Amino acid sequence: MHATVDGIDFLALQVRDVPAAATFFEERLGLRRAPDSPSHAVVFVADPFPFAVREPLPETDLGSIARPGLGVALWLRTTDARALREQLLAAGTDEVGPLRDSPFGLMFTFAGPEGYRFTAHGG
Repeated sequence: MHATVDGIDFLALQVRDVPAAATFFEERLGLRRAPDSPSHAVVFVADPFPFAVREPLPETDLGSIARPGLGVALWLRTTDARALREQLLAAGTDEVGPLRDSPFGLMFTFAGPEGYRFTAHGG
């Protein structure tokens, strides 16, 4: 029998400051914490699969990385890209880019916790 993968089941970002990253995703993006997160992470209820911020794995030295996630495109779906962008600007979020048209609706990029970059699209 040949095993296959059906798709992504879970996404976790490794961060140095889990509480600060969790607060960013809760307060600025409106994600809700899942019940019963493990002690080393905060898991959020997200569709189509759960998302978390977690302590770095033992073999991961985030201090030696110039920009976490470099080379990975992290896209977030929103009901209203324009309103989310304004919300992030009002909260003082770093590096919020301009709105642009895309095949997925309006989109923009912004810097998240610890230098991760995100693209939000929709609406």
